[in-house]
Parts: sequence; structure tokens; C-alpha cells
Amino acid sequence: MDCLSEAKLLQYSKEACGHPGDYLLQSIKVGTVRAWCGSLHSICIAQVSLESEMLASFIISLSAIAVIAFGFPVPDSFNEAPVVDVTIFTPPADYNIPRTLYARTLLLKESNKILATWENYSPQPPLVYYPIFESDDLGQTWHEIGQVHDQVNGWGMRYQPFLYELPESIGGFPAGALLCAGNSIPANLSNTQIDLYASLDKGYVEVRCMFALPRLMKYSRTWNFVSHIASGGEAIPDNGLTPVWEPFLMMYNGYMICYYSDQRDWPAHGQKLDHQISYDLRNWAPPVNDVAYSNNTFRPGMTTVAHLPNGKYMMTYEFYGAPEIAFAVYYRQADDPTKFNEAEGQVLRASNTGNVPAGSPYIVWTPVGGPNGTIVVSSGCCSTAFINRGLAEEGSEWIEVNTTAPASYTRSELVMPDQDLVLLTGGGVLGGTDNRVTASTLNVG
Repeated sequence: MDCLSEAKLLQYSKEACGHPGDYLLQSIKVGTVRAWCGSLHSICIAQVSLESEMLASFIISLSAIAVIAFGFPVPDSFNEAPVVDVTIFTPPADYNIPRTLYARTLLLKESNKILATWENYSPQPPLVYYPIFESDDLGQTWHEIGQVHDQVNGWGMRYQPFLYELPESIGGFPAGALLCAGNSIPANLSNTQIDLYASLDKGYVEVRCMFALPRLMKYSRTWNFVSHIASGGEAIPDNGLTPVWEPFLMMYNGYMICYYSDQRDWPAHGQKLDHQISYDLRNWAPPVNDVAYSNNTFRPGMTTVAHLPNGKYMMTYEFYGAPEIAFAVYYRQADDPTKFNEAEGQVLRASNTGNVPAGSPYIVWTPVGGPNGTIVVSSGCCSTAFINRGLAEEGSEWIEVNTTAPASYTRSELVMPDQDLVLLTGGGVLGGTDNRVTASTLNVG
């Protein structure tokens, strides 16, 4: 969206508040302004992405005049506070069981806004899609800003979304572009298709009224199809069938890696973990094994990867076939994140409880908690999380810690701007009849 004129910005502000002339403008960071509209009844925000530093400078000056003239303060930003069982989305009663599942989040680097999406079991038609919700107060409140729809298959975007912000340009897509990978699957579950979508919208206008007043207007980001990554068969997790599952994106050495679970190599493998790479997001190299056991009844699944400060990359996955427990959480480390298949798998076991987490893990690393920072792993088995302050090296301890977040299938993790805090976001449990999407933070500092 082109930079809006001052008059247009004021028009949005006045329309939102309903009190012409009763407004403030304040620049809160380079390239962003907020129009605060004050009255006895409401405070509203019109937020506009700018492409003109000249307009930003003008509004900074106008803001100083307005503060003097109107005499009430404008907050600089929202203070980061713990997020405790915040509901992002409660599905309507007509949603199909499990209603919601498989939540994923993304912190936008420049704005500190958080995006969230999930598997959305809305009634069909229309085709299922991934909702995109946003929080501009670090997880305390959320609102919908867009949707990712299937634009090419006629099946819907059904399972396993993943959000990613490009840290650098690739294939004509600029740094800061948003990506969404996910599994497009028809209602009869006959096919699986991991597809990639992108959002290039850098400007949007949003008018939001606070103090429980309704949202008056909003402009959503747009998403467009980029490429097919991997195609598979029937979306049922049985050995002998050939679906693909659970994409995870990460840039490395100037190219994109898409990790996923792959059942297509039967009868050699019931399921294995693969990745494919791309230098332009449109063309993808052939699959390469990341975890592939010779026993074809074994089913490693659900890759997530974190970069550690010693230069190593650490993958977590669930391992059906593990001797400890079905779907035990395992991990591998490698200097090169395309060579996990050369590394040995290790079981995650908490030294303080003896517990081995099971199912749908997620890993992040945060620099707080000691000279090596802290590795944090969540699992679908339980409300607790598992931390390691020794880079998961031999002899280091895993500690099981309590959280305020409920257990949730493939609960995601996100390191917050206050890096003591890790946001745990879940969409509920498999087969859940009252699932909702919730978020809570864990303090690991």
C-alpha cells in the first residue's frame, strides 16, 4: 500500500473514534505511526505502514504539538508481560472435531508483532484454510488479519501449517517476506501436497478500538501460491501408504530447507524424515534423508530444528519404534543441517524426573540462562517442558519444568523479545471435542 497522506490518516482516525478533531498522532518507530483517538468513551488506534521518512518526521512534529494541545499521554509501546492461558481463538459450535489443532507462531523481527495459525476444522464448503491471527501486544490479545487459501488444488489447506519470515532475500523474494508452508489435502484425504505460499504485503491499515469496542475496519495481508514442494498419497499415517507430512522451513547458506515426514519410500521405510532445498522457492531439489531407520516398522516424525551458539544445529523428532516408549522424543546434532542422517539419535530423558517425553516435539534455543543459553523442548505428551543449559552435549542434564500451558498436540514454541520468555501455543489435542487455540509463556531465565 502506498504511503497514506496525513489527511487520509486523520480520516481513518476520526471514523474510528467518532469524534472529529479529538485525536493524537505519535510516531512509535521508524516507518510506523499510530493515531490515538481520545474521548470519554473510547481510545482507538489507526496503524499505518509508512514508506516515507518525510511523513514520519512530519507526524513526529505533529505529535509533539498534539500532546501539548490535548494534554493526555500516549504510551510508547506495550510492556512485555507474561502470557497466561490467553485464548487466541475459540471455534464456533459448528466446527468439526477436533475443531482446532497444530498451532504455529511467528515473531516479526522489525515490529515485534506475533502471527499465529493452526489447522482449522471449519465446516465445508467453503474449503478449509489457515487463519492468520496477529498480536500487537506480545501475546495478550489477538485478532484475525488474513487467511491462507488453497489457490491451485481445489482441496483446501487442511493440515500442518508453518510460518516463516525470510531473514534474507531469495529468488526475488525480499527479506521480511512471509512464507506459509502447509499440507493441502482434499476432504476425502486421498492426497497430500506440501505447498508454499508467500505474502509480500509490507503495508496495511488497521483500525482497532480498545476497551471492548468492536473493530471497525481492517485490511488483511494477501497470500499467493509459490510452489509445490512434495506430493504424496492418502493422508492416513499407516505403513504402506504414501503421504507426506509436517513441513518445517529454515534458511541456510543462502537456500531454503524444507524438512518433512515422508512415507513414500515403502517398503524400505514405513516413514522417514527428509528435506528438500531450493535456491528460489519455486524449484526444489530431490529429497535427502535426515532420519531413516532400516526397520520399516519404525516411524520417525515431526522435524523441528534450532541453531545453537556453538554452530551446531539440533533436530528433535518423535520416534515410533524407540525402545524407551512409543513416540519417544529424540534429537540429533550436526554441523550441517542437511546432514542429520550422519548423526546418532539420542533419547531425551529428564534427570530430575526420569521422564522421557513422547510425541510431537518442538525445539527452540534462547541465549538466557547461562553461558550456553537454554535449549527448550516441548512435547505433546504433557504440560511440562524440558530444558538443557549445556547445549545438549554428553553429560549435560535435561530438566523437566512446569508450565502454565496445557498439553497440546505439537505445541509450538517461540522465543519472545524478552528472551527469558518462550511462548507456548497449542491448538488442543487429537480428537478433542472442546479444543481452542491458547498461548502461555514459560520463563526460562
